[in-house]
Amino acid sequence: MRNHALYDKRRADPWNEPSEYTQHKRLTQWKQEWPIYNEVHSKAAQRTITQLHRDQTGLDELTAKGYETGRLKWKPPREFNSVTYSQSGFELRKKSGQTYVWFSKIGEIPINYHREIPNEYTIKEVALKQEPTGEWFVSFSVDKPWEDMPEKPAVEDIDEDDMVGIDLGVLSFAYTSDGVAYGRVDLDKDHERLAREQRTRARKEEGSNNWEKQRVKVARVKRRIRRRVLDYQRKLALILVSEYDLIFLEDLSVKEMLESDQSAKNKQDVAWAQFRQILTHAANKHGVHVVPVDARGTTIQCSGCDTSVWKPIWIREHSCPTCGLEVDRDQNASWNVLQDGVELVNAGEAEADTESFGCFEAAYLGNGLAEVTPAETATAVLANGGSFEPLEVSASRVVESGSPTRKQGSPTLNERATAVVASE
Repeated sequence: MRNHALYDKRRADPWNEPSEYTQHKRLTQWKQEWPIYNEVHSKAAQRTITQLHRDQTGLDELTAKGYETGRLKWKPPREFNSVTYSQSGFELRKKSGQTYVWFSKIGEIPINYHREIPNEYTIKEVALKQEPTGEWFVSFSVDKPWEDMPEKPAVEDIDEDDMVGIDLGVLSFAYTSDGVAYGRVDLDKDHERLAREQRTRARKEEGSNNWEKQRVKVARVKRRIRRRVLDYQRKLALILVSEYDLIFLEDLSVKEMLESDQSAKNKQDVAWAQFRQILTHAANKHGVHVVPVDARGTTIQCSGCDTSVWKPIWIREHSCPTCGLEVDRDQNASWNVLQDGVELVNAGEAEADTESFGCFEAAYLGNGLAEVTPAETATAVLANGGSFEPLEVSASRVVESGSPTRKQGSPTLNERATAVVASE
């Protein structure tokens, strides 16, 4: 269906290419000419054409910005591993305690339904997708009632104590202006295992049964890496939106940074662009603002006197010859992000991020992701008495609420705060 729609666009004159609506109307004719298309539900076929036109729009936008882009290509069947139903053609059913998703033209599929969708939510789309590991997943896109959405306070009315600036990095994944340095996820062992599995796959004949088995093993290692980073970022985002009402985040040009010759692999592992999406999504759910701040000069500029202090990447300390400020370079950058963000607010130019994920991942087939639970740190995240001495929090210490680590006596944030006040 996708390839035929693409062919239909290609054979038309460049100034008279069929629109998305036109190709939707042609579906009836196509089904009469090629009966195999009758095996696809009408809404799923329309959604496939819609996605094709969205892809083309994305390429056109990149071209308009000066990027060199190619054109959409024909896809072989093995690369088309998902189908999306919108508005109709699907239904959730329960039989004898088992939940099923019924798809028109496909039938009932039992699912491991690990998170209930509230009755007041309206399911708008259902996507069925096969992962490279061979597992099948179902994701739901829902409409949430407006009355359930928390109201965001006006940016101008937020107290500065409820604001935070965040510097994103490689050694410390996130460094806050409150002096908390959240570490990155240690993926060294996972990358070593991935390299071993890939070498084993390279020694097998491509396309053979043994090669296919090894391909699945490689896909599972990649899945583990992806899930570990995703899980950590979701928990960290939940911590941040629970503590602050306004978050200033570096607006990094990730694509350009990955194209540079400096630590591109490490930058890709930390997935800054993904974290920004996750943080914005969590902020929208909790009534918090996320405002991007221009990252240019935040590392070089002194937060104490605005003097430009150039330093190579391997120098981790900021030492200003003008005002004498000596702090970690990431701490200095986070203060600059906060100051720049406050200036945007005072000037009335703060524009909050509105990007968000479009799927409500409520069910899965096979061994999928665990339910998203409240998160906190097993190590208290509070700056030491308000001094410049940072508090480092390892990625392994960001845990789910109620986990065994929390039950072993680690102090809560309130307990730690009380202890600090008492010591003063």
